[in-house]
Amino acid sequence: MNNKIKMTRFLQVVMLLIFSLSIQAQDAKKAKELLDDVTEKIKSYDNIVIDFKYTLNNPKENINQESKGNVLLQNNLYNLNFMGVTKIFDGKKVYTIVPEDEEITVSNFDADNDNAITPNKMLTFFNSGYKYSWDELQNVKGRKIQNIKLTPYNSKDQRKEIIVGIDIQTKHIYSVIEFGKNGTKTTLTVNSFKTNQPLSKNHFTFTKSKYPNYYINKLD
Repeated sequence: MNNKIKMTRFLQVVMLLIFSLSIQAQDAKKAKELLDDVTEKIKSYDNIVIDFKYTLNNPKENINQESKGNVLLQNNLYNLNFMGVTKIFDGKKVYTIVPEDEEITVSNFDADNDNAITPNKMLTFFNSGYKYSWDELQNVKGRKIQNIKLTPYNSKDQRKEIIVGIDIQTKHIYSVIEFGKNGTKTTLTVNSFKTNQPLSKNHFTFTKSKYPNYYINKLD
């Protein structure tokens, strides 16, 4: 093979690589822009009411669980019901109510703690810390769901990748699928997403009189 042919093939490979990187950059930009649209839409609502399904699977450990729940969100306030447990955040304290044990745990919420997980953050967790890529478009019962793949930058993150499904028309999150490095797959699917509902303040207030026989454990 003469030098001219070698050079031509080399240039073809270089151009293909540049083209591929350009496409990846464009896809990442599109993905981030769509996620930004989702964040702005979420911030525009007075409140959000979500009914969801949660599944956890790990074939290696023979784990297959499914649960349903619902959450009410208003600014930073929330009322979450999941797996028989209710969590209420009134703006100052978090109340965890466990009817099975007749126990209530009361703790302060540290807004400056980046590791503090709240339902609000679950709707905007994707804003930083990830590499973005444009994934497949699905048709779910007539709804167009665009999937965005997130790959954590932190190598210590136990999640290998996360797929966020977004309803193209409403810009609402439809699903969040997490693939763990240990083979665990968790899926959160939104069954109902309602906004600006007529909610009373009682939804985000803990009323002690409702739980007369409960043991109250104050952590702070």
